[in-house]
Amino acid sequence: METPDPYLVQSLEALTSLYDTPTERVILKQLDYLDAYGRQLIAASPLMMLATTGPNGVDCSPRGDYPGFADVLDEKTILLPDRRGNNRLDSLKNIVQNPAVGLLFFFPGLFETFRVNGKAVISTQPELLNRFEYEGKKPRTVLVITVEEAFMQCARALLRADVWNPDTFLKKGDLPSIGTIMQAHTKGNVDACEYDTVMRPAMGKTLY
Repeated sequence: METPDPYLVQSLEALTSLYDTPTERVILKQLDYLDAYGRQLIAASPLMMLATTGPNGVDCSPRGDYPGFADVLDEKTILLPDRRGNNRLDSLKNIVQNPAVGLLFFFPGLFETFRVNGKAVISTQPELLNRFEYEGKKPRTVLVITVEEAFMQCARALLRADVWNPDTFLKKGDLPSIGTIMQAHTKGNVDACEYDTVMRPAMGKTLY
């Protein structure tokens, strides 16, 4: 008979007993809409993470473009174009089955982030696709996200990571090349040299 692990935290009571009570300001900062500051933040962000969940598990993937690519339609609605990618559609498949999404917006040089939680639907409405046309290319779909929660995330994680400090950036040779990793992960179906010298540079020419 397997002995239960006495160190597993398996109840909300056990969890909250390990931490301090959140301060009032931590609770009060959460809004259920985007105010003028929230809109300004999203308009300044060129990078966000999109978290979804579905019957087959969870997914978190990056979304990046020019600052403000996530377009705030009104205080309860964000429009997010689905730009060209690898066609796995992990996030979109999850959204079709479970509309709950979490967004985390980043701002170059700023250590705080902005969190938005809500529900998403996937639209092919022509006006929405036209709205996000760029360099003559339209997205295949646009996410229409209804905001349920919006709040600033404190700076501690990014401060610990020192993420915006150029002195901490990886240098060539610190890791195996991405082609080498892809070759290993695909059991040789990707050639490391071809990926590093041909495929990876080509991505910069096919962003849209």
